[in-house]
Amino acid sequence: MLCLLIPVTAHAEIYKYVDDSGVVTLTDTPTGGSAVVYEVHEKTAAKTSTSTKGKEVQHIIAKKADKYSIDPALINAVIRTESAYNTHAISNKGAMGLMQLMPGTARELGVNNPFNPEENIEGGVRYLKKLIKKYNGDVTRALAAYNAGPKRVETSRRLPNETKNYIKKVYSIYNGERKITLGAKKETVIYKIVLEDGQVLFTNTPPVKKSRQSL
Repeated sequence: MLCLLIPVTAHAEIYKYVDDSGVVTLTDTPTGGSAVVYEVHEKTAAKTSTSTKGKEVQHIIAKKADKYSIDPALINAVIRTESAYNTHAISNKGAMGLMQLMPGTARELGVNNPFNPEENIEGGVRYLKKLIKKYNGDVTRALAAYNAGPKRVETSRRLPNETKNYIKKVYSIYNGERKITLGAKKETVIYKIVLEDGQVLFTNTPPVKKSRQSL
């Protein structure tokens, strides 16, 4: 199959999705889940937000991360795992908003409107920080308690499979975010491949035949 490399115009957006098995997909078409998004310039990919709402959420995360001394990548990982950045998400157990606060927890944290991004993230990050301190910096136990509740973590010898998978997913996203942050200053070459049927594929893997038309 013939593949043509075509330069991406300035400010093109590329969505990076990582599934549960660690497979990475780069595409210019949002598929409806959570994604790390890049704004592409010539031979560079700078991490950015795709919408005003997304930018506002990232701004809030940055503020709370600084306020409570928590890595913003960890906060993003929790939010993505909990709600996929859906401010109006409600679980079947009644957890609400971006960081999926239970009604009782929201009340204890003074969160009046759990669907307000600022209030929800403030409460969720403060609660996460409280758990991290409670378990002497053990982030894994803190995440387990965030998901299953402190009592379940402290009284049960075994964590529910749901909680184990939750922790695994948060760490998978968190480690991916950290790699992107740490490597942000390095040049990232992204190739745009247009297939014969018009389908567009973005990839950071160079094609067999090198071309000067890589981004």
